[in-house]
Amino acid sequence: MVETTSELFTVGVFQDVVWAEKGLQALRAQRFPVEALSLIAKDSPDVMALSERVFGAGGSTLDIRGVGSARVHGPIVEALQRADRRLTAVGIAATAGRIGFQAHDGRIFETLVARGGVLVAIHTEARASDALEVLHSYGGGNAAIGAWIGRI
Repeated sequence: MVETTSELFTVGVFQDVVWAEKGLQALRAQRFPVEALSLIAKDSPDVMALSERVFGAGGSTLDIRGVGSARVHGPIVEALQRADRRLTAVGIAATAGRIGFQAHDGRIFETLVARGGVLVAIHTEARASDALEVLHSYGGGNAAIGAWIGRI
């Protein structure tokens, strides 16, 4: 069964907090609203400090299957988690379809986050290509626009 949604995101995974902060600041400089930005990363003091600098709040923590204790912030969390709490129960790979990605893309994101990468997502369809360009320019690995919904 294909899960459908209008929650499409542009996603990239940065190698560490330093690169993620550069990417997030570049997105802000391109006038992406902070409300459209998200992050998911293994919980650490550095990730909490990044969240506080960028979002003005430390975010929250979730125990995500396949990642462990993660610091999360932004609209991607609700899009993946929903009321059924699938993000925590089955992980990023199994919920990637909710934001326009195939499971194999989700496995890549999940693996990179589990290894210490910082997933950054932008919730905007109108400027998805602009967001993708910024992610690529600042080192966002495996950056892509979620657009798979309903395709075989």
